[in-house]
Amino acid sequence: MAQHDEPVTVTLAGIARLAGVGRAAVSNWRRRHDDFPSPVAGTDASPQFSLDSIEEWLTRHGKGGTVASGWERLWPRIEDLGDRDRMGLLIAHVGRQLTKGGAMPAEYAASDATGPERALAEEALRLARKDGESRSSGFLFLLGRWLGTHVRQIATTPPPLADLMTDIAQAARDGERVRSVVDPACGTGGLLVAAARRWAGEGSLELVGHDRDPVLVSLAEAWLALEAPETGRKVLAADTLRDDPLPQADADLVLCNPPSNERDWGHGELATDRRWQFGQPPRTEPELAWVQHILSLLGPEGLAVVLLPPAVASRRAGRRIRAGLVRAGAVRMVVALPAGAAQPYGVGLHLWLLGSPAGERTASSILFVDTADCRHTPTTGRGQAVDWDAVRDRILAGLRGDAAEGAAVVPVLDLLGDETDLTPARHVPATAAATAADLRRSWTDFDAALLALRDSSQALRALTVVREPGDRLDVSVAELEQTGAVTLAAGTPLPTGLVQRGPRPDEAVPTLTPLLMGEGYDGQQWMTPEDVERLHGEGELTLTAFGDVVIVGATQGYDAWVETKGPTVLGPHLHRLRVDPERLDPFFLAACLRVRSNARRAGTHASASSRIDVRRLRALRLPLEEQRRHGGIHRQLVEFQHAAAEMSSVSEALGDVLAGLLAGGGLDGG
Repeated sequence: MAQHDEPVTVTLAGIARLAGVGRAAVSNWRRRHDDFPSPVAGTDASPQFSLDSIEEWLTRHGKGGTVASGWERLWPRIEDLGDRDRMGLLIAHVGRQLTKGGAMPAEYAASDATGPERALAEEALRLARKDGESRSSGFLFLLGRWLGTHVRQIATTPPPLADLMTDIAQAARDGERVRSVVDPACGTGGLLVAAARRWAGEGSLELVGHDRDPVLVSLAEAWLALEAPETGRKVLAADTLRDDPLPQADADLVLCNPPSNERDWGHGELATDRRWQFGQPPRTEPELAWVQHILSLLGPEGLAVVLLPPAVASRRAGRRIRAGLVRAGAVRMVVALPAGAAQPYGVGLHLWLLGSPAGERTASSILFVDTADCRHTPTTGRGQAVDWDAVRDRILAGLRGDAAEGAAVVPVLDLLGDETDLTPARHVPATAAATAADLRRSWTDFDAALLALRDSSQALRALTVVREPGDRLDVSVAELEQTGAVTLAAGTPLPTGLVQRGPRPDEAVPTLTPLLMGEGYDGQQWMTPEDVERLHGEGELTLTAFGDVVIVGATQGYDAWVETKGPTVLGPHLHRLRVDPERLDPFFLAACLRVRSNARRAGTHASASSRIDVRRLRALRLPLEEQRRHGGIHRQLVEFQHAAAEMSSVSEALGDVLAGLLAGGGLDGG
C-alpha cells in the first residue's frame, strides 16, 4: 500500500487518459519536450511518473485543459493503493456514500481504512456534489476503471449481453410480470442492474444476488442501491454451490453468468446433494452443477437465462445429465452467440433458456438459434464487433415462432441419442434455404457486375505503351512541398472515448486507420460532427476534403488514393497531401505514389515494422494538361479494379446460392 511520503504514480496510458489523447501522443511529448517529467518508478518498457508532476506539466503546456474530469484525476490516486480488495472496497464505499446523500457510513469511518483512503472517499464525495444529479456516473467510472485494471481476475457480463438476457426473459414469459430475480453468481451485479432497469417500474420487484467474493458483493450492493433505490435488494457473500443460501427459493427469473472451468467446486462434498435431480455432475462439469442449482431456485413457472461455455452442450462427460434435462423439458432454447460477446472474447458462448421441470409448460421441443454470424464489418485489429440488434432480432423471432434464418425447432425425442448434443450449429441448417428468387437475384447481380467489368476493361484495353518507364524526370514529395504544390499533414491518434463503432449515421464523420484502408471503406467507425469540428478547430485532428491524396505510411498495406467522398478523420500512420489544383492533378499524383516500387524506395528499415517516408516518394514531372490525361486513365483503372472486386464478390454469392440449392436437391440439369 502506498505511504504518505511516496508519490502517486501514473503510467503512459494513464497520462493519455488524463490528457484525452492517445498513448502515441504522450510518447511524442516525451521526445519533443525536454522538461517532460522523468520516470520515478517502473521499468524502461513501462515507466511510471509522479502524478503531481504530470498534472503540473499538462497544465503548464495546456495539454490537459478541461479534457480530464476530476474523476479521471482521482483514479490514479485510488489505483496507487495497489491492493485489489482495498481499491474495490473504497469504490463500494464511495457508491454507498452517494446513495446516502453524502454522509460517510459510520461502519466505514470506524473501519481499518487508512487516512489516505478516507481522504480519497471524501474527495469522491466532493466530485459527486459537483456532478449533481449525474453523480452515479462517478461511481460507474471508478467501477469501470477497477474492472479494467483486474480484467483477467474478474469476469463480467457486458451491458449489451445483460440487456439481451432480460429481453429473452421478457419474451419467454409472454408478458407475465416479473416479481423476483435471482443471480446466484452476481459478481458486481450487472445482471441484477439490467433486471432492475427492465422491471423496477412495473410494481414490486425483489432482487437477490450471491457471490463468494465479499468485495464484489459490496460493489453489487452499492451499484444496486444507486440504480434501484426503491427496489427490494438482498446481496449475500456466500459460496453458492456449497452453502446454498436460498434452499427455499421460488424465483420468477434467474439470470446468471456462472464461473466456468472450475475443478474445486465441491464435487466430493456435494455427492448426495438434493439438487442433483438429473445426476451428480462429474468433477469436470461444474457448469452442469450450476444449471441444476439454478433450476432448484425456480418457482413452478420460473425461467432462467444462463450464459455457458459452448463445450457444455457437447462434452461426453455431461451427456447423461443433458439427456435428463432434455427429457424433463427443462431446456427451452440454446443460442450460439458470436465470439466477442463476453469473456473469454475469443470463444462463441451459449445462452441456455431453462424452465422449471415442475411447471405445467414443460418443453416438448427445443429452439436452437445460431447467431454466430451476426457481426459488424471489421473496425479494429481485434476482429469484428457483435451486431447486437441482429442477434436480438433473430432470437426474438425464433421465440415468437417466426420463420427465422439461423433458427430451428427440434423435437425432444430427436435429441435423445448417444450424444444429446445441444450445440445449435448441429441442428440449424448450415446454409439458409435458397429460393428461385434468390437465384434470379444472384444472376442479375452477376450480369450487372459482368457488364461493368467489360465496360471498364474496354477503355483500358485500348491503351498502348508509348515509351519505356524511366525515360522522364521525376520529383519528390519533399520538393513539391517546398514549392507549395502540396501540403503534407500526418494523421493523429484518434481520441479515446469519442470514436464510435457500428452502423454510421448519415451526419457522422468516418474515421480511418491503417487497418481500415481504401476507397471501399464503409464507415463503420466514426465520430460525431460536433466532436470533429471542435477537435479539428483545436488542431487535434487531420481531416480530409474532396481531392486530397491519402497515403498509408506503412510498408504493410501501403496504398494511395484520392478522397472522393470526404470528409474523413485520419488516424496514425496515414498522411494527407492537399494539392494546388493549378499545378498538380490529384489523380495523377495518386497514380504515381501508389506504385509499390515507389514505396520500397521510400521505406525505412530501422525496425521490423517498416514505415514509409512520405516525403521521399516520387512523381513524374509533367505539364498540367498531360497530368490530367494520366489522371483520367488512373480513374479508369480504379473503376476497373472496383468492378473486378465486385465481380469476385457477386460470383462468390452466386456460387453459394447454387451450392445451397444443389445440396438441398433443388437444382435440375434437365
